[in-house]
Amino acid sequence: MRGKKALVNIISSLILQILNIICGFIIPKLIIEAYGSNVNGLVVSITQFLSFITLLEAGFGPVIKSVLFKPIAQKDNKEICNILKESEKTFKRIAYIFILYIIILCFILPRKFSNEFNTWFTTSLIFIISISIFAEYYFGMTYKLYIQAEQKTYVVNVIQLTTLLLNTIIIVILVVLGLNIQIVKLASSIIFVLRPILQNIYVKKKYNINLKNVKNDYKIEQKYEGLVQHITYVIHKNVDIVILTMFGDLEEISVYSIYLLIINSMKNIVQSFAGGIDTSFGDMIAKGEEDTLNKNFKIYEEFFFSIATILFSTLLFLIIPFINIYIKGVNDANYIRPLFSVIMVLAEFICIMRIPYDYLVKAAGHFKNTKRGAYVEAISNIVISCVLVSKYGIVGVAIGTLVAMLIRTIDFMYYTSKFILKRKILYTFKRLITIAIELLIISIIVYVIPKIIVNNYFEWIIQGIIVFIISSITVIG
Repeated sequence: MRGKKALVNIISSLILQILNIICGFIIPKLIIEAYGSNVNGLVVSITQFLSFITLLEAGFGPVIKSVLFKPIAQKDNKEICNILKESEKTFKRIAYIFILYIIILCFILPRKFSNEFNTWFTTSLIFIISISIFAEYYFGMTYKLYIQAEQKTYVVNVIQLTTLLLNTIIIVILVVLGLNIQIVKLASSIIFVLRPILQNIYVKKKYNINLKNVKNDYKIEQKYEGLVQHITYVIHKNVDIVILTMFGDLEEISVYSIYLLIINSMKNIVQSFAGGIDTSFGDMIAKGEEDTLNKNFKIYEEFFFSIATILFSTLLFLIIPFINIYIKGVNDANYIRPLFSVIMVLAEFICIMRIPYDYLVKAAGHFKNTKRGAYVEAISNIVISCVLVSKYGIVGVAIGTLVAMLIRTIDFMYYTSKFILKRKILYTFKRLITIAIELLIISIIVYVIPKIIVNNYFEWIIQGIIVFIISSITVIG
């Protein structure tokens, strides 16, 4: 049963990410063509600043989910309700803090972009984009975590898939009709408000959860340890856009966002193969199945690394040809940055390799013991990026990201091997050496074989199939 749930979760996550990629490429291109790179850069910058509030959700979220595994396994409904009540209180507090944060941004960001946009334009976009984020915390985050802890991530995925498809259709229609960006983003926010409401309704009807009479004195251990750790992660994840906002311009932010869109699309495909797998690990840990955990984790680790290496090595050689086609006709910024693309692809590849270990740490609830590595990751990224950005621009911030990703990934691998799986660390580092050799072989073969001149998406797909086959044969071999 656990295996079937994991498989359904992975398949639904993969379908969601494929749709995410398709929709994710349609919308920014429409915005750039209809409103310009500077408007796209403004939307990206506002969205990134608003996403800082997710450091509170994702800090508490994994902790809440990890403490749900045991009562769910034991069918302890009273304990489940205690946890959900405390979770609901926590996320409503976050929603109120978010309102204050929005007001602060309305004083800061319009001044930063006053040379290109008036105060009303920037302020209205901040309020509009924030609507769906507020609703997620206030109405649905607790129930989303409960669904995931029940190993039913596919339910969340179906809700997200439906609203994502509806959102894309509405945006395309509104942009084609020539409506302004505020109306387009408002329609998008209203659609995404449906997500938390549907999650709330599903849990209350399916599991007959009633939190009205639950006491308010329940406390979740390590809640703030998870928060502190995730604050550093979100700072690290978003620092590049913040630094470019401070020291660069909106065109550079737009360029960075397009590369990040493509890389994150591939990252999300790979990550979909981990959809809901953390809940399976959490169930094994809650039931004390150490041998089963080690056996299954080893198999999953090999599988995940192989998928990640094949797909990211393919991306490494296809990202620039794709951007050449994708931004054809857009001349208000230079989007062709080969060195930047290589550094960012490698940085995110290293980041994706940590996912199995990150999920294992969260499933085991080891938040306090792994927070030091989170601090080092965030600080190293900020320091290196700030030092290099003035001279090297987006390449400088990419180098900071690469170094920080490498430090944290090695830290995760070491910790999980020694303290959770209790196996020799040499096994994991052998895998890293193997991956490095695979990338080298793939690069040599792709460099040597005759190249296809890519002028359209069909030729790009043909080139992609060739590189994908080379990568697959190398990794499988």
